[in-house]
Amino acid sequence: MWETDPTTLTALATWGLAIGTLLLMYWQTRVTRRLNSASSVMTLRERFDSPPMRRARKHLATRLLNNQHEDITNLEVGAFFELVGTLTHRRVLETDLIWEAFGNWVSAYYVALRRPVDVVARGREQYKDPLIFHEFEWLALRVNAIDRKRMPSEPEPDPAEEDEFARRFLRREADLDTT
Repeated sequence: MWETDPTTLTALATWGLAIGTLLLMYWQTRVTRRLNSASSVMTLRERFDSPPMRRARKHLATRLLNNQHEDITNLEVGAFFELVGTLTHRRVLETDLIWEAFGNWVSAYYVALRRPVDVVARGREQYKDPLIFHEFEWLALRVNAIDRKRMPSEPEPDPAEEDEFARRFLRREADLDTT
């Protein structure tokens, strides 16, 4: 049998307390991070639904639907998703929350900005900057990967289906009330 030396018991209790404290701090940090991510996503949704952003979305959607690709001067929507992509890529925001909050918009706008005219590639070439909307692109690929993971029985959409989805989505965006 072991002898119960008070010094040994004190050392073991101290180690147990230290490990327990570290585990509690780790758990609190995780919970705080998740709450901050959720709060940030809700704030981003409010910004996305604000009148100025709704006007920007309506403007961009209308231009894309009317094939006025040369007349797209306001890329605020793309810049918004570039920011969301950056924050998600750096794990400030949880990818699943972003997928839930913005997934359809990310997919639709990304497809619409890439086809039939690749506005993104044109901007990259024009400004000789291959990083234009690279985080938006990363986000669109992540959203598509989550779509495939969440709906494994669905076949991979063909480009024509994606284009039709984007056009339907843009028509809804073009009809937004901006007040």
